[in-house]
Amino acid sequence: MNQINPVIDPQTVMQSLRAKYFTNNRHHQITRELDRLLQPDKQGGRLPAPELHAGGLEARGLMVVAKPGDGKTTAVHRVLSRHPALQAATEQDVPRYIRIQVPSPATLKSLGRAILGELGMNDVSERAPAWDIWRVVKHRLSLLGIVVLWIDEAQDVFLSRSAREIDDMLKTLKSLMQGDQAVVLVLSGTDRLLEVARYDQQVDRRFRKIMSRPLVVGHHEQNLQGLIDTYCQMAGIRADIEPDTLRRLIHGSRGLFGRAIETILAAIEQALYEESCCLKRSHFAEAWSIQEGCSWDQNVFEINDWAALEIDSDAEEFDAERTRRQHQQVGRG
Repeated sequence: MNQINPVIDPQTVMQSLRAKYFTNNRHHQITRELDRLLQPDKQGGRLPAPELHAGGLEARGLMVVAKPGDGKTTAVHRVLSRHPALQAATEQDVPRYIRIQVPSPATLKSLGRAILGELGMNDVSERAPAWDIWRVVKHRLSLLGIVVLWIDEAQDVFLSRSAREIDDMLKTLKSLMQGDQAVVLVLSGTDRLLEVARYDQQVDRRFRKIMSRPLVVGHHEQNLQGLIDTYCQMAGIRADIEPDTLRRLIHGSRGLFGRAIETILAAIEQALYEESCCLKRSHFAEAWSIQEGCSWDQNVFEINDWAALEIDSDAEEFDAERTRRQHQQVGRG
């Protein structure tokens, strides 16, 4: 039986566990699709240059779409940060990709200034016109040899925008994939991103799309058991959980891989602080209660009829209604 080493700080163990990354089907999909967007070399690898289409006039892009909490940002970061064609050529150079978190409020000008800030230009005047900012963006990307521009949570760029503003944003992003200075554009976000892309057929056809597949009860328990066993081995404890706990985990995680990982780690952390030699369902129950802020009679790891427990139903209905209103706004514009 494994025993907790009292000298080891649980926080130190958890840092090691959180640094652990598990590849899944989406990771391989992103890698495969990214390879298709880059020029091949003679050895079967990829060059730090976009594969051009339409007679060498334009690059293509990639959309990675998933619900919040599904781990899409982690997956995209992992692929881009490890892709051989996107690494810095020397220690003095910068990587050949950049990540942009959409600023708030998100406008053409604020997004352009955020990109320039990431490219080392932090003194761009707020009075500069949007067209001039984006002209400099394209030039700066080419000057630094940036091949991939990744905009994370890209749906936020289009929220509460008029039809004209959405059209201007789409045209601007499309221009980044055109001409001699074209880059590969990677957009990650929620399914609202797909709705906006389909608003412009030219934008829609330029992007390959990866949709997240949810965890499903009766199909993914074995995979989750393998992850838990690996984590527990790293933490020096045993996994003493039954298949029913794994089914509860999938339901409580809304079928989202990222949320499932968060719950697993929180349960292991609970076990470590209790100085338990094994991970049990009670640790999941305690961790989930703290994460969700729910009562015990609403705890997916405690109640008997856990499959009937509705999770975030009100929030999801509100979110869906807000999406419908935004879609109607675009249509009216």
